[in-house]
Amino acid sequence: MQGTRTKDFWAGVVYMVFGLATMLLARGLPMGSTARMGSGYFPTLLGGLLVVIGLIAVLRGLRAPGETVPRIHLRPAALVIGATFFFAAALEWLGLVIALPLAMLIAAAASQNFRLSLVPLLGLLCFTAFCVLVFLRGLGVPMPMLGTLFGG
Repeated sequence: MQGTRTKDFWAGVVYMVFGLATMLLARGLPMGSTARMGSGYFPTLLGGLLVVIGLIAVLRGLRAPGETVPRIHLRPAALVIGATFFFAAALEWLGLVIALPLAMLIAAAASQNFRLSLVPLLGLLCFTAFCVLVFLRGLGVPMPMLGTLFGG
């Protein structure tokens, strides 16, 4: 199949995967009816719409020659996704002021151009201070500034 490396094809596959996953996760929720929607109605409808859009994109990618997708580099993707999971797992244990800069460093390591120097470190500190001010102080989001490891 010559058209399977097009951006349309792979975007369609991603839409279909997310749509099917959404429908699968929502299947245990009550559907209700159109007049009185249950908690599973909207996710199921949205997931079905994603599947249809994905199917259209896949068919378009197979039918018409399009721009091909270059080789996918797994290391950068794994580092960025891993940084998100690290932050979620470490927030309670380390707290925001430690987990956030560490997660940003993990994600930044995905770039071939990243070098640890004074400017990126100052950026990490400023962004962390900004997040503490906005989320903890301003909005009152219930997350620890220092985690259980530090007695927080």
